[in-house]
Amino acid sequence: MNDLGDSAEVVVIGGGIVGCSVAYHLARRGVTDVLLLEQGQLTGGTTWHAAGLVSQLKSSHSLTRLATYSARLFEDLEAETGHATGYRTPGSISVADNPERWEEIMRGVSMAKTVGVDAYEISLDEASERWPLMRTDDLVGAVFIPQDGQTSPVDTTMALAKGARDRGVRIVEGVAVEKLRTENGRIVGVETERGYVEAGAVVLCAGMWTRQLAATAGVNVPLQACEHFYIVTESIEGVEAGLPTLRDPGNYTYFKEETGKIMAGFFEPRGKVWNLDGIPRDFTFGTLPEDWDHVGPIFERSMHRVPALEEAGVQLFFNGPEAFTPDGAYYLGEAPEIDRVYVAAGFNSVGIQSAGGVGWVLADWIIDGHPPMDLWPVDIRRTFPFQADPDFLNDRISESLGLLYAMHWPFRQYESARNIIRSPLHDRLDAAGAVWGETAGWERPNWYAPDGVERTYEYSYGKQNWHEHSMAECQAVRDRVGLFDQTSFAKYSVSGPDAAHVLNQLSGNDVDRAVGDVVYTQWLNVRGGIEADVTVTRTSEFEFMVVTAAASRTRDFARLRRISAGRAVEIRDVTEELAVLGVMGPQSRSLLTDLTPAPLGNDAFPFATSQNIEVAGIEVLALRVSYVGELGWELYVPYAAAADLYDAISQKGLDHGLHHAGYHAMNTLRLEAGYRHWGHDITDEDSPIEAGLSFAVDFDKPGGFVGRDALLAQKGRPRNKRLVQFRLLDHDRVLYHDEPILRNGVIVGRTTSGMWSYVMDSCLAMGYLENADGVDKEYLESGNFEIEVAGDRIPATAQFGSFYPGTTRVKM
Repeated sequence: MNDLGDSAEVVVIGGGIVGCSVAYHLARRGVTDVLLLEQGQLTGGTTWHAAGLVSQLKSSHSLTRLATYSARLFEDLEAETGHATGYRTPGSISVADNPERWEEIMRGVSMAKTVGVDAYEISLDEASERWPLMRTDDLVGAVFIPQDGQTSPVDTTMALAKGARDRGVRIVEGVAVEKLRTENGRIVGVETERGYVEAGAVVLCAGMWTRQLAATAGVNVPLQACEHFYIVTESIEGVEAGLPTLRDPGNYTYFKEETGKIMAGFFEPRGKVWNLDGIPRDFTFGTLPEDWDHVGPIFERSMHRVPALEEAGVQLFFNGPEAFTPDGAYYLGEAPEIDRVYVAAGFNSVGIQSAGGVGWVLADWIIDGHPPMDLWPVDIRRTFPFQADPDFLNDRISESLGLLYAMHWPFRQYESARNIIRSPLHDRLDAAGAVWGETAGWERPNWYAPDGVERTYEYSYGKQNWHEHSMAECQAVRDRVGLFDQTSFAKYSVSGPDAAHVLNQLSGNDVDRAVGDVVYTQWLNVRGGIEADVTVTRTSEFEFMVVTAAASRTRDFARLRRISAGRAVEIRDVTEELAVLGVMGPQSRSLLTDLTPAPLGNDAFPFATSQNIEVAGIEVLALRVSYVGELGWELYVPYAAAADLYDAISQKGLDHGLHHAGYHAMNTLRLEAGYRHWGHDITDEDSPIEAGLSFAVDFDKPGGFVGRDALLAQKGRPRNKRLVQFRLLDHDRVLYHDEPILRNGVIVGRTTSGMWSYVMDSCLAMGYLENADGVDKEYLESGNFEIEVAGDRIPATAQFGSFYPGTTRVKM
């Protein structure tokens, strides 16, 4: 018998804290025709055994905003709903036992200032006073966050459920959803154990069950359950109520006071995957067997920090599964494959502290059609099909769990589940000394090790061991010519009678140009924010090639698919059909002239155009474009011919000083030239006007474009937010992202990306400044700028233009 009703505007699947938060926030926004389905009992999956920590400081600005929202929500929830939550704010202490860990923690403290999180260094004496049982003689430093909290996961979930019910949400327990039903690429309902329910939208908050349920609709949610361990001691003298949470990442442990006892939770260096083939339907309030062999070595390390554990009895050894993801960040947002299917799952042990913020932004996303802020770090559209492979999940997720408390080094490379996608040039580049990194499954040369140099990373927050070699690559590109393998860039073929119209609706610039033209443009949303940063090349009257970043491959294809629905357009992903060799630098023209009969001068082959030419007797599509601020060409060639083309260019390049160059060098070169990086310098919250990209917007093109009205309105207002270029006046410190920017001692923005510059021999960065009265030349020239790095304020210069004249040099 179907007692669920025939339909609901929104069906939420999963009754843990996240599902209840989504339902609560939907109702708070006025969407009350919501049905929440839980296959067992509320909290019975993972929520019930969570530690209940509510920390605010996360790895990025946007995730910290979500966590701080959760803290504020939980603080007020009991008063609103009348249901106790157990929320309190004893604060937290994070400790470092080496200088590198201390720098990491202090960089986080600096970032916290951009979000308003109160975090500060305390002396080791004060740390001992706040946590008397902690050993401190080997510590370098400690940080205190006074408003970090703890809550009862079950009670907080029940309070959210009550708040949702009070507003009209229906919550039904004991009903499993067996399948998602779709029609024409859109969700239409769910098939449950008790019958079919029509749905306008479905939200998957099913925790470790989400992957298998999503697959019934062809939606890819690559997460996997892993065993997660903690112990609870018997009562220990000196453990008093109100102790802060203690985090000792160097020993992979957190400590929490539990009514006079200590809970110690572990994130061991290699996680233990559980039930790779799927989670049983009836695994409710389930636990797993003890495994002292696995967790024992970490427990011994925890005793080093809290010696009282050596004598304490263990009241509970807990082992329960939780969902983890390949990159350690959860999944959020509308699925790229099916319209109106939303995901909030894979929380990597931070579900409690994330739940409030996740419910807020996902409810807004469902109702408004877009998120209220940039959420790219956790966007479900960052996933790829290969990540659903069980072998990949088994290898990678055991590593990603272990990285939660490991050092979060800049440029750190995954060690497991590698060599998923290789360029056809892989073996040749390996022979040339490539040191490989992985992006979106691609093996890519990040830098090249000269003969005799070990091909490995030595990580630090300063100049890493590849610094001088990457600088040599930059020098070659600036002075002579460099060779890049850009095959991993995502490439789409867009063809058909409506192709030009569809692309012009998406693009701020006019792409309906002559065959052979290459147009740099942004794809915008209705708010004028930048959804994608692409080039569009017209290859024939009814066909175009779109090129975007490797990491954006799923996201941008989904956006193109959605806007093309019902149009006479065919879209194909041709990424792994065409290899791309980038020949860049002032000698690129002379090198290629030795290999092609085609004229390459400015008149015959202008900047921002393409031609089908022969290079070394091989047919290629040559685009005269550059992401490094130098004269150059990107050569698109079928996979089968790529190696021969590479051989010819490499051989002839010996006469022109050719040097292989990797992606670290590309990042330096593009930042010197002031070229933006989507996901860092430009996001869906930033407009072309704010980002200094107005030159790539054609306001007058026929038919307009998505976001035009928002940009026109913005043009008429003061420029109170603008992207600015910075140079750090320190020859040792390195910037990465999210560092606070200060003007006359006041925080006015944060960095978006940073990299050491070969040309300037110092670190460069980009960052947005905000000022209600406008950000203009006078504002820059009249202020003294500093950028805070790990608590140190370092002078910096600021300007709107780039530090290297790339715009001029690409047109030489």
